[in-house]
Formats: sequence, structure tokens, C-alpha cells
Amino acid sequence: MLGLELGSTRIKAVLIDEAHRQIAGGSFEWENDFRDGVWTYSLEDAVRGVQECYAALKRDVRERCGAEIRRLAALGVSAMMHGYLPFDRNGRQLCEFRTWRNTITGRSAKELTELFGFNIPQRWSVAHIDRAIIEGEPHVRDIAHVKTLAGYIHTLLGGENVVGVGEASGMFPIAADGSGYDARMARLFDERHAHLGLPWKILDILPKPVHAGECAGRLSAEGAKLLDPTGALEPGAPLAPPEGDAGTGMAATCAVAERTGNVSAGTSIFSMVVLERPLANVHEEIDMVTTPTGAPVAMVHCNNCTSDLDAWAGLFGEAARLFGAEPSRGELFDALYAAALEGEPDCGGVLTLGYLSGEPVTGFAEGRPLAARSPDSHLTLANFMRAQAYSAVATLATGMRILDGEGVKIDRITGHGGFFKAEGVGAQILADALRAPVTTMSTAGEGGPWGMALLAAYMLRREQNETLESYLARKVFAASDAKRYEPTEAGAAGYAKWLEGFKTLLAAEKTLIESEAEK
Repeated sequence: MLGLELGSTRIKAVLIDEAHRQIAGGSFEWENDFRDGVWTYSLEDAVRGVQECYAALKRDVRERCGAEIRRLAALGVSAMMHGYLPFDRNGRQLCEFRTWRNTITGRSAKELTELFGFNIPQRWSVAHIDRAIIEGEPHVRDIAHVKTLAGYIHTLLGGENVVGVGEASGMFPIAADGSGYDARMARLFDERHAHLGLPWKILDILPKPVHAGECAGRLSAEGAKLLDPTGALEPGAPLAPPEGDAGTGMAATCAVAERTGNVSAGTSIFSMVVLERPLANVHEEIDMVTTPTGAPVAMVHCNNCTSDLDAWAGLFGEAARLFGAEPSRGELFDALYAAALEGEPDCGGVLTLGYLSGEPVTGFAEGRPLAARSPDSHLTLANFMRAQAYSAVATLATGMRILDGEGVKIDRITGHGGFFKAEGVGAQILADALRAPVTTMSTAGEGGPWGMALLAAYMLRREQNETLESYLARKVFAASDAKRYEPTEAGAAGYAKWLEGFKTLLAAEKTLIESEAEK
């Protein structure tokens, strides 16, 4: 089974066997561009990246197994959730792909939240659709389909205009029973714009939601040739419903049952907590989405996580090269993350704020990375790197404290993504920040594509009426190698103290941005 994921900085592929073990992998690095005030990716780059990633996977299979891939048992595609990717009836892209990272839909998000009585984040597809309408963008009348990146690649591979229900829940609110889009809110949206006489209604242009376990099409001859231009790959493999990185993260961490949660941390950071009951109040900081099977999930999504930390690591790498050292990227990050654990619990008075882009959770439409310290601070490499790691999870910690206030119970939080690659570092810092136990697994660094492969395996091999929760718990994670990190008293107290300083840095950030705007 093959899982593909188009992440923020890497496109990754994972091939698993019948025991759900990874037997080969491939990756391709790419990056978003900031063009004309919009964060975007080229779809041509996306297709090329998928092809390069699959080619790397083929080479890995050849080297490991001495074999060529001719057919796949099943496959699935995942990608960054949300955003805006409209097409006309001829399949022509109508505007640049507007990703989750954009914070340009503030008015629409606010007005739709009030209209629906349901939080609509800025990055959701419906907020982008609404903004395009009220801004009078000429392409709006020509929209036939709005897709996500995962849905777009899925359509190229198999022709079906569908998305997994978890992915769909980042496009438009899902009904309380998880069956599909919320009809009441769809009606309210259409009434909001009825005076314009648009030639479509909102449900006409959204892809059909499909639940995990259902077949969402088959790899077509054109799709097989796109994935493997050499022509070696045969068509016909069943396609799992395309999911967002949130859904694949839930699968990869066995966090699809009530009172379980996971944190995915890389370029962005988000937590997913499966709820026992709906939240009592609407919170702009909390998104209500679903698991891949449609169960309600509270999500705290933050646009910024490790980007500024990565930039500083690159700077320290340059410094090392001045002295003749040539650390690999992995060696450099392992050493710097390890240094962070040697820092003082409150970072010795060193503060950092890593907002490269806007951050709706704390009310910022744009970002300015900052570093500050008090005159009596202890500026050491360990304290500075610890502050960077603290900053990476600070906005998430702010949002998670809201769930505490709602009485949400969490039995287990699992961390995955690049922030957790250095063993014991990111997990311990997150445990201290959230004041809750955090577990990691050996798959922490590559969870997304593996999670998508697991969803493909579930579609292919589940028993009749077997739930996703049962399948993952009994057949995938029964003998997992999870490691558990408990919050320490000193670490939790130090983080709480540091977070108060972080809030003052947010005030400074606001003043800086406002003063620049006045020039």
C-alpha cells in the first residue's frame, strides 16, 4: 500500500507491507512562494514533486528488495488541508492556489462565524470562497469545482471529485452526524450571496465527502502514467479517500478514538482532540473538524512552528563551517535540539517569537520574527535554542488552555512531525508546555504518508463493520514502541513563566507591525 503526502516543505511517499511496516520511502523538497501578497505553490511543481518522490521510492525499492514496482494493492493521497483552489468546467485553474498559510480572509471568517454560529477559520476554503465573492473577483462566476491540494492530485490519479470527510471538514462545516456538509449553513451561505445571482450554489462546487474505509475510485491509466512516467506502473489499484495532513496524523498516531489527541509539529503546528461531546461555546481559536470517519474533533491550528527555528539552525551551521566543520542537516539539528534541553527552565530571560506569517489564534494578519532578552538575562546557546523550541509550541499551548477551560478530557496525546525527530527533546518540551503526558513513536518524523498508507490499508483489508479505531488499535498499534514523556515540575513552571514573557513579546510585535503600517 502506498501513502503520498504533499507537506509544506516536503512531498513524501511511504510503501508499507501487509504488516503495516514501512518497507520503502521517497521524498522531494519544495517550498511555497509569496507572490503578490499571497502564499502559494505551483501545481506544476506539485505534479513534478509527486513524480520525483515516486521515482525516489522506486529506487529505494530496487536497492532494498531488488525488485520493480509493477502494481500497487492500494494507495491514497494526503496534503496540506484547507486553502482555495478553484477550477472552471474545463478543468482550468482560475487563480493561484491560496494555501492555509494566508491570513487575508479576516472579514469573511468573522462574518461567516457570526452567520453560522460556528467558528470559520481564515484558512478554510469557504472563507476564501466568500472573500473572492465579496471582493468581486472576476473568476467567481466561472467556478465549477473548488478543490484542496489532496483532492486535486486524487482527481489526476483517478478522476473522482471527492475528498475524505476529515479533509472536507476543513472546507465547509460538517453536519453533527458526520454524514456530509451541514445543510443549514449551506443554505445560509447561499442566501448571503443570493442578490448576486451566482450561477452555482455552495454545495454544487464542493467535492463529495467520503468516509474512511470507502473506495474513492481507482488508479486510471492516465493517473498511473502521471505517477510513473516510465509506464511501468499498472492502473487499477483502489484509491482511498484523499485526506488532509490532520487526518493522516490522527491515523498515524492511533488518535481516532474519544479522549485521544495528537500534535503535528513542523512548518505549522496543530493539535487534534477527539471529543466526547460538542464544546459548550464557540471559540475563534478552536476549529471543529472531524476524524476520517466523521467523529467530532477540536483542532487548534497555528500557522507558525519551526520555520524560524530552522532559519537560526541554518545560521549556526554557517558559523560552524567558518571553523571547518561540515555537520549534516541531521547532525546539526540533533545537536541544537539536545542543547535546548540543557537550557534553564525559563530560558534565562531569553524570549523569541517565530512568526514568519500571520497567526489568527493570537490575532496577527502578518508576522515579524523577534528575539528579545532582559539586561540580566543569560544569553547562552542552550537558553536561546530552548527559547526557540518554546516559541514553536507557544501559540498551540495558548489554544489548548481553552480546551482545559471547556473541561475536555484527554487520556493520551501523541506527537509526530519534524519537531519530534530529535528523541526526547520536542516531546519533553511539549509535555511541559501542555502540562500533560506526551508519547512518541518511531514513526514520529514521517507520520503523514504512513498514516495515509494505513488509511489505504484499512479500506482494502478491514473486516465487515470493523471501525477504524478497532483496526488501528488491534492490527497496527497493538505492539507499538511508544515512549511516554511526563511533564516535570520544573519544566512546567519554567514554561508557564516563559509564556508570560512571550505574551509581552506579542504586544511588541503588534506595536512593530502597526508602526510600520503608519510609515
